[in-house]
Amino acid sequence: MNSNTFHKLPILDGLELFNAKKHCIDFPFHTHSTFNITLILEQTFSTKLLNRLLQAPGGTICITNPHEVHATICENKIGNSFFTFYVSPDVLKALNSKRLPYFDDKIIYDEVLFQQFYSISQKFSIPEFDVENKLLIALKQLVARYAKISIISDEETKLFQRFLDDDSFEKFSLEKTAKKFGLDKYKFLRLFKQETGLTPNNYIILKRVEKCKELLKTQDDLLGIAIETGFYDATHLCKYFKKITGITPLMYRNA
Repeated sequence: MNSNTFHKLPILDGLELFNAKKHCIDFPFHTHSTFNITLILEQTFSTKLLNRLLQAPGGTICITNPHEVHATICENKIGNSFFTFYVSPDVLKALNSKRLPYFDDKIIYDEVLFQQFYSISQKFSIPEFDVENKLLIALKQLVARYAKISIISDEETKLFQRFLDDDSFEKFSLEKTAKKFGLDKYKFLRLFKQETGLTPNNYIILKRVEKCKELLKTQDDLLGIAIETGFYDATHLCKYFKKITGITPLMYRNA
């Protein structure tokens, strides 16, 4: 059975850590605003991008860039064990001469670097362990050895994303939304997926879950949060929150 833990540290623009042990449930297509740096601990880790399927064996580092659409296919019987660092783009940008880096190689075979990150994953909760400095050293080496300049400007925003940033928590109507763009619903769907890599409904669920994360930092009323972010009730919220993040809203709140 999977046993996941989540931690958020007050360093490096809010560093988030996710420790998954024997995780058996697939993650659907989604994105993050951060760099995901994942240590593959047990079993081959399968990441599905829009145009290819990647398989990372144990002892490797798997990376996804900010806003890169991906899904994770987990071993559904014995599960996958992995540890992910969610790192703010601004942190890696500062380590890359103020230029946003981009990782074209998603799977990195580097035993020494893997061990550096692994040591951090095991000791980050020890008070005398200088986790911030140790992580910055490892990240600087990662960027220097494997990063390229971002192929997309970090200032760039997409048309549909800007629109849905304002409209994402209301009840979504495909036909009404398409009309706002002067398109029929089929063309809207095609253009939306072409630009974002997701269907409108999937994108809205991701935005709702992100908003839930923000509200959970200051609020305890799960039903109130669910209603405010467009879910039917707390059960509906918990279902999609865990599907996207791998943990329950309560686990996120406690972190």
